[in-house]
Amino acid sequence: MLFKDIKDKSLDELHKLVNDLRAELWTLRFKNHTSTLDQTHKIKLVRRDIARLLTAIKQKSLEQGAK
Repeated sequence: MLFKDIKDKSLDELHKLVNDLRAELWTLRFKNHTSTLDQTHKIKLVRRDIARLLTAIKQKSLEQGAK
């Protein structure tokens, strides 16, 4: 997920994406602990996507507060 794709979305959409990715991260971690996850690098990618989304949410909320 690229940041330029994220910044065009509304705050509600961003919050929904964060919740979806957190659920996916939980699933990936569970699969990793039960040794059924073959592509363990996906955990790192999902964590980074969550961080990108949270950064965009923070920026948008600061912009709205400044207006």
